[in-house]
Amino acid sequence: MEKSALFPNNTRRKHKSLSQSLAENITEKIRSGALKPGDKLPTESAIMELYEVSRTVVREAISHLQAGGLVQTRHGIGTFIQEPPSNPLSLHKEAIVTVRDVLDILELRISLETEAAWLAALRRTDVQMAELSLALKDILGHVQRDTESVNADMRFHQLIAQATGNRYFVDILSDLGSTLIPRARLDSAALSDEASNSYLERVNREHEDIHDAILRKDSEAARAAMRTHLSNSRERLRLAQQKFETDQQ
Repeated sequence: MEKSALFPNNTRRKHKSLSQSLAENITEKIRSGALKPGDKLPTESAIMELYEVSRTVVREAISHLQAGGLVQTRHGIGTFIQEPPSNPLSLHKEAIVTVRDVLDILELRISLETEAAWLAALRRTDVQMAELSLALKDILGHVQRDTESVNADMRFHQLIAQATGNRYFVDILSDLGSTLIPRARLDSAALSDEASNSYLERVNREHEDIHDAILRKDSEAARAAMRTHLSNSRERLRLAQQKFETDQQ
């Protein structure tokens, strides 16, 4: 394959450093299979010419790739593609199948998302706030525990993660996905219609409290509201599952 096909010149992004853009381009080629384990990267000079960047930029990009375990440099020989490492943060949604699993993940979310809410209140932009308000409106507009309700709930939490300005919050919540939204796990047999309506009213109030705290840029209130919401979610799921198991005996 031509070097120019592996390293096109149009990949620079103004909002990221040149070295980061270069590292991301090579990473994309590795993930797509254009670069395979064992392949040798072009020389520093060749990459400098293709991208019209300095040697420092190339070396910083290679350092990014080395830190991620994607390449290995053999002094005097060159830099070679390595087998991409398995993601240590991957939670493998297919393995999260029981209510016990979800309860445990909710404990993780409590520690993670309380801080995300705190940061979001400090860092959110007006545009992000407007998007969060729309997501809340969608949540309040869905009175049933259906797919749309779950999607609205998930989007609300993802928008808060995005407002932190820290992509790792976004990555982890995306990895968790909709399977870990508690309302998606509550079997209809576990709640009566009356209890279901009461449940949704409480959940909606909790989302409103989180939203309003972030709107006010009250970071401590946002953190407390998120902790209350997720702690209550965990307890509601535990009680609903307990009731369901009792009814089956």
